Amino acid sequence: MRAVVFAYSNVGDRCLRVLAAQGVEVALVVTHRDHPGEVLWFERVADTAAELGLPVAYVDDLAGDALIDAVRTAAPDAIFSFYFRSLLPEAVLAMAPRGAYNMHGSLLPYFRGRAPTNWAVLKGAQETGASLHAMTARADAGGIVDQQAVPILPDDTARQVFDKVTVAAEQVLWRSLPKIIDGSVRLQPNDVAAGSYYGARQPEDGRIDWSRPAQEVYDLIRAVAPPYPGAFTEVGGRRFVVAKARRARIASATERLGLHVVAHRIVGVCGDGGRIDIHELLEGGAPVSPEALTHLCETHP
Repeated sequence: MRAVVFAYSNVGDRCLRVLAAQGVEVALVVTHRDHPGEVLWFERVADTAAELGLPVAYVDDLAGDALIDAVRTAAPDAIFSFYFRSLLPEAVLAMAPRGAYNMHGSLLPYFRGRAPTNWAVLKGAQETGASLHAMTARADAGGIVDQQAVPILPDDTARQVFDKVTVAAEQVLWRSLPKIIDGSVRLQPNDVAAGSYYGARQPEDGRIDWSRPAQEVYDLIRAVAPPYPGAFTEVGGRRFVVAKARRARIASATERLGLHVVAHRIVGVCGDGGRIDIHELLEGGAPVSPEALTHLCETHP
C-alpha cells in the first residue's frame, strides 16, 4: 500500500515508524515547521522522515493548489493524519481510494477538537486514549476504526498521559493497518452528539482562580504543567508558575486564598479550604524559594 502521511509530534513519530515496520510505502510526509521560540520537548517528524529515508515537505510551503498537486503526484492508496495541526481539504481526502484516517488523542466521541489530553486531565477524566477514525470535513467526526483506552491516575500530568496516549496510538495503528491494507476495515459509529468538543487552549487559560475548589485547581495545574505553559498566579504584579504540586490531604489552616508559606513550604489555599502543596514554583523559569516568597507576601499582603 502506498500512503501520504500528515504528521507532527510524538504520535506522528511513532505512527510513521509503524507504517514503515508494516511495509507501507510512504510516498510523502507533510509536517509543520516548528514555531519560533517553541520548546521542542517532542519528536520532530521531519527528523523521523529523514532517518527513514522518506520524502518530506512542510505544509506552509504548499500554499494554494500546491498541496493538492503534491498529494496527487504521490498517488496514495491511503492518507493518514497523525497529530497534524490542520484539517485537510476535502479535495485531498478524496484522493485516497482506500480511505483517509486520522489518529486522535482521546476516546471518541469524547474530547473532540484541540489539546484532547490536556482537556481530559483538566476535566478530571479517569481515562482517555487514542482513536483511529475516518476523516471527514468535520473535525474528529468520521467513523471509528479502532480505539485503545489508557488510565489517567489522580496525580498524572498531561505530559504523562500524553506519553500513554502515544503508546496507545502505536498499538491502535499496528492492529488496524492489516485491515486497511486488505480493504476489510469496518467503521464503528462515532456519535458526535453524545460526545464533547473543546477548542484550542492559550497560555492565559492557565491562570489559577484560587476561589475554585482545590480539586479543580489541582486538575488545572496537572493539565498544563511543563513542558506545557503551566498554571500561574500573580503576587505583587509578578507572575509565578506552579510547575509541580500535589493535592494536600489536610485542609488549610488559613482562610486567605492564594499562595502562602507554611512551615517553610509553599502552599496554595483554595476556595473550599483545600490546600495545594507546591513542590516547584517558578518565576521566569527560575525556582522560587519559600524565603523569597515570604518576603514578597509580606510586602504585598
